[in-house]
Amino acid sequence: MEVFWALGYEGATLADLQTAMGGITAPSFYAAFGSKEELFLEAVELHIETEGIPAMRGLTENPTARASIEAMLYAAAESFCQQGKPRGCLLVLGAINCARANRHVQDHLRDLRLMRQKHIRRRLERGVAEGDMPAGVDLAGLVSFYTTVLDGLSIQARDGASRKTLKAAVGCAMAAWDKLVAERSPARPSGIL
Repeated sequence: MEVFWALGYEGATLADLQTAMGGITAPSFYAAFGSKEELFLEAVELHIETEGIPAMRGLTENPTARASIEAMLYAAAESFCQQGKPRGCLLVLGAINCARANRHVQDHLRDLRLMRQKHIRRRLERGVAEGDMPAGVDLAGLVSFYTTVLDGLSIQARDGASRKTLKAAVGCAMAAWDKLVAERSPARPSGIL
């Protein structure tokens, strides 16, 4: 998982993967995993089930939509800067640009990122249903904004941003919450931006 996380799908060579697995032979590799792609898909699932848990808990286990988004982003900032692990997120960085032959790998990660957006949307819808967000708020805009922040944190982490810098970005994103929710609510008076 960490080889793919650090190098991406296309950047990880069979030799890199064999070394990470204690030097297994190519025949043993293919007998165990079938192909590099099958191993990558398993690594992505492992990443979701391990590295993705804190952010998902943050999103689902807090009492308000705002607290949930904030907890998700802070958990991601922590996860993206772990000591001794690759920086950023495998789902975001693992296959951004692929050769045509590997397009299905890129599409798989895109589909997983879209699923993450659905989880965020469901949490915001719950916030509307429970009354901690106004009815009629632009959920699509909020989902897009906070997903962009989440993905941007991953890219910034890969580029070397510190945990402190990522947390400052989260603080700025959350400072925008009240304004975004109020501005996107149909209850605002006309003529006010």
